[in-house]
Amino acid sequence: MTSNLLVPTRRVFLGQSAFALASVASFGFSTFAKAAPLANADEVAVHKVRFAAGDSFLVGNLYMPANYRADGRYPAIVVGGSLTAVKEMMGGIYAAEMAKRGYIALSIDYRHYGESGGRARQYEDPEAKAEDHAASVTFLASRSDVRPESIGLLGICTSGGTVLYAAARDDRIAAIASVASHLAEPAVTNPLLYGGPEGVEQRRAAGRTARAEYERTGQNRMIPAYHNSDPSASHVGPMEYYMDETRGGGVIEWTNAFAVMSWEPWLAFDPIRETGRITTPALIVHSDGCALPDQARKAYDLLQGPKTLHWTDGNHFDFYDGGKVPEAAHAVAQHFGKYLA
Repeated sequence: MTSNLLVPTRRVFLGQSAFALASVASFGFSTFAKAAPLANADEVAVHKVRFAAGDSFLVGNLYMPANYRADGRYPAIVVGGSLTAVKEMMGGIYAAEMAKRGYIALSIDYRHYGESGGRARQYEDPEAKAEDHAASVTFLASRSDVRPESIGLLGICTSGGTVLYAAARDDRIAAIASVASHLAEPAVTNPLLYGGPEGVEQRRAAGRTARAEYERTGQNRMIPAYHNSDPSASHVGPMEYYMDETRGGGVIEWTNAFAVMSWEPWLAFDPIRETGRITTPALIVHSDGCALPDQARKAYDLLQGPKTLHWTDGNHFDFYDGGKVPEAAHAVAQHFGKYLA
């Protein structure tokens, strides 16, 4: 057990069918992409792939390591991003960083988002997202260029909690890492984030009404996912990453929308509940400027296997595409280098 824990002043960030398609179903897309806006990111080859997940399919961008050889066998990493994020956002940035360091890295669109399947668009379902990670592991393990015993998961923000769901349930996962994670615990975080028990129940009721409407008419009611000041949004506060068209807000594949019927599954999101069952080697990269820092410390304490807490400085969105990415990527690569070797 190791820890890089520092203890600055605490504060809370408030903004914020089977898995069976063994072969690659390629979209025929191959290009070169950069981990922009990182200034010195090397180019890595990227291929778009599609594979089965649950009752539908996932689409991902597969980032190939530098000096890739088709007859080689590589460790591999599945990368997921924040709530409503698509594969071209922070997941793609970290996947490119991992590829530069010798990994095959898969940045995914979860079901209901981006190019992936899922009839109800922008629908948030943490349980389905854990299934999507399992489907991604199955896909990577089927590839002749991947070592199936050397597959890890990396989650940024909400996906940092989702990988805890997956690791608690899937012993094929060799290691996990989370960066600037949203590590919710309904009894603690929902009243804090959504205005007390009354605000939480109002959202649950709105979610039930919206689901009934969807099942009756097919109409999927939406609200903004993020906004600086609009109280109708699912997340309200300083949302510069999403509001800035030179950053996440300018990613054309992303939609700033949250299906209202998502409220009940989203409010039930509880990665802390899963953490005590995890023996998989785990890394948590966090700071007091990130979402829910006390929850990150709590999750670290509950982990049952080899674990590292890399505590640093920086604000939450700095870990998406800003100045904290190189440090976080280096810590993640060191962790995976130890457990996926």
